[in-house]
Parts: sequence; structure tokens; C-alpha cells
Amino acid sequence: MTIDPNNQVLRLRKKHAPGGHIQPDVADGARLVDAQSTRHALIAALIVVILFAAIWAMLSVALGRVFPWLTLLLGYLLGYAVRRGGQGVDWRFPVLAAAFAFVGSIFGNIVVAAAYTAGEFETGTFTILRNVTTYTWPVFFDEVMTAADFVFAFCSAGIAAYFANRRLTRREYQAVRIWQERFRDD
Repeated sequence: MTIDPNNQVLRLRKKHAPGGHIQPDVADGARLVDAQSTRHALIAALIVVILFAAIWAMLSVALGRVFPWLTLLLGYLLGYAVRRGGQGVDWRFPVLAAAFAFVGSIFGNIVVAAAYTAGEFETGTFTILRNVTTYTWPVFFDEVMTAADFVFAFCSAGIAAYFANRRLTRREYQAVRIWQERFRDD
């Protein structure tokens, strides 16, 4: 049996004890920064917006109700997709997710309104979307879009921005900071 000078009754791990931890270096931070991909985040966000708008329209038509709070779910899904797709650690990814969430909320409302209109005219949703003119938009924003829709869109953008950045461990965060300080000094 070994003798441990720091014997503890519960023998909990010492996460913050000095020593025993490998210090990150500039190369670790560079690897994390190089793993970022704005293109992948953009593609993931675009896929999520299109799929969400289609599912939201189908759900609304099937149930006969519009659920404007579903745009909050869009914000979470977009933030998660941008995080997984982009692996971002800087400001670009929350901004991208917030912009896509806001625009995606408006786009989703347009698709839902087109799906309802298609049901009234007994035609397809794509037919309605193809026949939209410049005279349609003022009517849409006056009669269909409400202030609550814009509030939900802004909240969705905030949620998406919050969840968009990659969650770093303490060691990864320290590596990124070391990398940033190295290039700030140069």
C-alpha cells in the first residue's frame, strides 16, 4: 500500500491543484483557430433555415395554427448547427448565427403564410412563392407580420448567438489566449 501525504477521506480529484497539468502552447491555439470554418457554419445554417421553414409550414397547416414561438427553437437549432459546423471560437460565428436566425424567422413566416394562402387558392406553396410581386410585400408586412413576430425573431437571434461559439475546456481557452497574445505582440 502506498503512502499518500495528501490523503483525503473522499479522495476527490484535484482539478485546480498546482502541477500535474500540461501547459498549452501556441501550436495548440493555432490548431483550434485553424479548425474554424465559416463556410461549414454558413452551409449548416442555410440547411437548418430551409428545413425549419418547411417543417414549420407543414406543422402549422396540419394543425391549423401558427406557432410564432417556434422561431425560438430555430435560434437554438441554428446556434447548435453553427457551433458543430463551424467550430468557431471568435466573434464571426455568433454574428452569423444571429443574422441567419433573424432572417430565417422572417423567411419561415413567409413560407407559413404562403402555405396558408396555397390552401385557400387550392394550389401549391411553391406556386404562391413564385408568383410573389413587389406589391405583395407591403401587404404581407402590414397584415401578416406583427410586432410579436419581430420580437420572436430578435430573441431567436440572441439565442442563436449564445449557442453559436464552440465550448472550450479550460486548457483550450488558455491555448487560444496564448495564441492571441502571441500575435497581438507581433
